[in-house]
Amino acid sequence: MNRTRFLKSLSFFLCIVLIAAMALFATGCNGNKKTDVVTTTQASEIEAPAPSAVGNGKVSFDFSVTDADGKKTDFTVSTDKSTVGEALLELGIIQGEEGPYGLYVKTVNGITLDYDTDGMYWAFYTNGAYAASGVDSTAITAGTVYEFRAEK
Repeated sequence: MNRTRFLKSLSFFLCIVLIAAMALFATGCNGNKKTDVVTTTQASEIEAPAPSAVGNGKVSFDFSVTDADGKKTDFTVSTDKSTVGEALLELGIIQGEEGPYGLYVKTVNGITLDYDTDGMYWAFYTNGAYAASGVDSTAITAGTVYEFRAEK
């Protein structure tokens, strides 16, 4: 009889220990979920860097560069020049050679592409569409976004 009572007491004690262990384990898992949610929230609150303001002048336009790795750099350009090419050349953002069709841009934001060597070139875009004219003959228009993208 004492043995039966002892086994019942031991079983009861082990059940209590098991329930306590499960409660602690469940609390630990919930704590990890809260941390994951906080981490996710913090990561989503990270903002993109503000565009770099360059130049001095009465006219401003937005300009961006997307390199071969897909990294995008944004600028707000202020100038007194009349074309995008003149403004970017003056600020040293682009460099190139004069060719039969105008300025052939080889370097943008310090990155040189050579079609003859690597098959890549700088494509000029206005408002997300391939530009109808070269950078050196494109007049600056308020509200227009200009861009160079590395393309193959």
